Amino acid sequence: MSNRRDIMKVSLLAGGAAMLSAKSALAQIPCNEFDRQTSPPLPSSPATTPFVSPLIVPKVAIPVNPFSLQPPPNPAMHQQYKRFLPLLYYSITEQEAQVQVHPQLPPTTIWGFNGTHPGPTILAEYGIPMLVRFKNALPANHVGFGLPSTSTHLHNFHTASESDGFPADFYDPGTYRDNHYAMYPAGGTSAEVLNTLWYHDHRQDFTSQNVYKGLAGFFLAFDSVDIGIPGLGLNLPAPYGVYDIPLMFVDMRFDQYGQQIFDTFDFDGVLGDKRLVNGQIQPYLNVEPRKYRFRMLNIGPSRFYQYNLSNGQPMIQISNDGNLLPSPITVNSVTLGVAERTDVIIDFSSSKPGDVLYLQNVMEQLNGRGPTTRQLVVPEQLLQFRVGSLKHRDISTVPSAMRPLPPIDLTKVVQHRTWKFDYFQGSWIVNGQVFDATRVDAQVKQGTSEIWTIRNEGTLWSHPIHIHFEEFRLLERNGRPIDPNSVENSRKDVIRIMPGEEVKVFFTFRDFLGRYPMHCHNVVHEDHSMMVRWDIVP
Repeated sequence: MSNRRDIMKVSLLAGGAAMLSAKSALAQIPCNEFDRQTSPPLPSSPATTPFVSPLIVPKVAIPVNPFSLQPPPNPAMHQQYKRFLPLLYYSITEQEAQVQVHPQLPPTTIWGFNGTHPGPTILAEYGIPMLVRFKNALPANHVGFGLPSTSTHLHNFHTASESDGFPADFYDPGTYRDNHYAMYPAGGTSAEVLNTLWYHDHRQDFTSQNVYKGLAGFFLAFDSVDIGIPGLGLNLPAPYGVYDIPLMFVDMRFDQYGQQIFDTFDFDGVLGDKRLVNGQIQPYLNVEPRKYRFRMLNIGPSRFYQYNLSNGQPMIQISNDGNLLPSPITVNSVTLGVAERTDVIIDFSSSKPGDVLYLQNVMEQLNGRGPTTRQLVVPEQLLQFRVGSLKHRDISTVPSAMRPLPPIDLTKVVQHRTWKFDYFQGSWIVNGQVFDATRVDAQVKQGTSEIWTIRNEGTLWSHPIHIHFEEFRLLERNGRPIDPNSVENSRKDVIRIMPGEEVKVFFTFRDFLGRYPMHCHNVVHEDHSMMVRWDIVP
């Protein structure tokens, strides 16, 4: 597996064999014993003036006539298709496009869902199943980083295995894959409803490169509690695109011609020197003096963020990953590892028309290994808010209670497992092994619960660990029970484990069968084998 992957990557980059050999020789020493060297830094991106481009809100995906999907979907390919018969159908095409990420840079080549980054936002409703056809129209003769072969994962929806985007279920240019989303919460309980999700490429060995090229989009799910309509349900700021705005953060690097560049030889992780929000370098957003809901997503590929507001104003955190909290928490900052999400309410009503403030990052990170323990002396300004006049009366509220947590029933626990994440002999490993899609590392029984201990054996790297399919509950961090009043007392699908840390998580396996992965979502680590396969069996 590793040799095949390395050969494929080297074939895309002329003259890289010597560099790869040098790095492989260094990589034979475990990370706990040697501060491994990295490749020489890439050149800096051209200078750009911040806050000259408006924030782009991704367009909403439009359903298609099911008879337009030819050949028609095959129900036999999907679990419980007739039980969750699709009522909506979508067709989304993965294609190459030229986009301008800043007025001072020429258009750069990206890969995007429907040719945009972010891709179109899918607005979904529980109880209305859907089928999404993802068509691969990427150039088969592509040269450069990235591979025009994809596997689309809806992170982290409760989805049958065959529609989950398993890394080895890839489809090539000229082909497609139908993903069936039942729009059914785990166990059928409203306590397991999710809200802010995203879909992205998950192609084995090339996730980091393909997502960096642009293959990512939002998927927002609503129900009778979080309904997305002003005055209804929790009455959070709405509607989408006006007062409910998704923010996708990614850092990139560009060459002297304004084209994306990616260091395929840095196995620690890849950092860019330009911060993009919704595909634009340091944009601005005109806001009214009222409450907004911002759905914040960090797609990496390797950077962690700690966000705050430049004027010191607190934010109200209402979710952790794709899950509403039991009640809102007022915070001065929020931290996101790669693939983590949070929804926050920012109230601009104390600002006056003409005021300007910034959403900024204060977390220092010097390389792809993870953040330091220091904060930046000069924060990185990511998004500028320009306060104008009030156009519409703000009827939204900050509810005192939102979604109760499902109970933790330890009597259902039938298995304890330990997963050790480390680096050795040229690959990122879990329990001493590199990823093999044909090897089953754990079999879990449907309807049971387990406790997994996830341990970072390294002292140099941080790992945001993602477990597909089921949301988990964090029980302990470093041997200490989770504070019931903290944001970690929530449902999650990504858990940050810093160097030397260990966590225990609880979850139950329901509704569907099949194979799922667990992996580090520093996607460079994932692509270099830091992943396992686990199966749900009857």
